[in-house]
Amino acid sequence: MNQRFLKKLSGGCLGVLLAFYLTASAPTVPRKLDLILLIGQSNMAGRGKVDAASTPNNDQIWVMNAQNEWVMAHDPLHFDKPGIAGVGPGLAFAQKWLEINPKKNIGLIPCAVGGSGIDDWQVGAKHAQTGIFPYDAMLKRVKEAQKQGKIKAILWHQGESDSSPAKNKVYEAKLTEFFGRLRKDLHAPKTPIIMGTLGDFFVDKNPNAAQINEIITNYPKNHRQVYAVSSAGLIHKGDTTHFDTQSARDLGIRYAEKLWEIQKN
Repeated sequence: MNQRFLKKLSGGCLGVLLAFYLTASAPTVPRKLDLILLIGQSNMAGRGKVDAASTPNNDQIWVMNAQNEWVMAHDPLHFDKPGIAGVGPGLAFAQKWLEINPKKNIGLIPCAVGGSGIDDWQVGAKHAQTGIFPYDAMLKRVKEAQKQGKIKAILWHQGESDSSPAKNKVYEAKLTEFFGRLRKDLHAPKTPIIMGTLGDFFVDKNPNAAQINEIITNYPKNHRQVYAVSSAGLIHKGDTTHFDTQSARDLGIRYAEKLWEIQKN
């Protein structure tokens, strides 16, 4: 064999060996994941600035990407508005939950849609800003995710879009209908649903949001398996609407601590 052929063969073998190495060394998705559903609007999707801590490279924390494939989790988790998606509470929740439960493997299912109101979370409803069908898309993604595990918690943060005199009067009734349908469609009758209050800064800007926070805070008193966490003291990124990076993470930690409190009791 001539040198050119040997060189070509050597290069080909090297390529095969490299491909084998990369495949063998790449982390594989655990067989069983504790699934966490992330739903709501932009503060669940995340609008905080991505930084060095946004890519933890932790093979115990996975996220379902836009192609409904499992990849190691990193911010931004969401892709509702790719140009502005950033740090939300989801990844920090997973990191805190793993700190509490170090042997767990977590699968995050990002389904929040920025700007969505409670009416956008109806079957067949299309969100005008993004063209997304929030509820329908969520069901499809959850069905795929459930092949890899069971939903352990549903994290909901929404209400800014319903902070008006006309909408906040019917918000609680619509929330009840939504949660009931959600539980039925996900086959999750007892799965904890945890809601977060709207930022104080948003209430300061829009006093009508105070009614939404009152509903969120009091809702668990009359509805089983629904809980609330407070966003009190958290700050915005400069737009009086969205949590900044650290506040989004702090909110995620509060969600995780609430879930731990639930499971202990």
